[in-house]
Amino acid sequence: MAIATIMLVDDEVPFVEAMTKRLTRRDLEVDQAFSGDEALKKLTDGTKTEVVILDVKMPGMDGIEALKAIKTKVPLVEVIMLTGHATVESAIEGMKLGAFDYLLKPCDMDHLIAKVTEAASRKRQQEEKIINARIKEITARLA
Repeated sequence: MAIATIMLVDDEVPFVEAMTKRLTRRDLEVDQAFSGDEALKKLTDGTKTEVVILDVKMPGMDGIEALKAIKTKVPLVEVIMLTGHATVESAIEGMKLGAFDYLLKPCDMDHLIAKVTEAASRKRQQEEKIINARIKEITARLA
C-alpha cells in the first residue's frame, strides 16, 4: 500500500512529470492536474486523493482560489502549498484558508515526504472521527 494518495497541481508540465516520477519511486500514489479547475474536477469526481500539493502561481484559477474551492468542496483533503514565488502574505492567507503547510520550491524531497505523510495521517484521523461519530449516533438510535 502506498504511503499516501496525492495530487500534484501545477501548470508547469515538466515539473509535474519529474515530481511524479520522484514521488512514485518513494511509494506515493500520484495523480496529476495542470490547473486549479482540473484539480477541482478530479477531486469532486470521487478521487481517493488524500493530499494535494498545490502550486500558488498558476494562470486562471491560482493556488489560493483553488485552495478555497478545495476546502469548500472536499474539506477533508489536506493541501500543501508549494511555490517558487513565496510572499509572506500568500503564506499567511493560505494557512488561514486551511492549507496544511506552505513550502518553497525547490523543496527537499525528504521534507516533502514527511509533510505529505503528516497531512495524510491527519486526513485519516479526521475520517476516523467522523465514522466513529456516525457509529455512535446509529447505536444510540438503536438503543
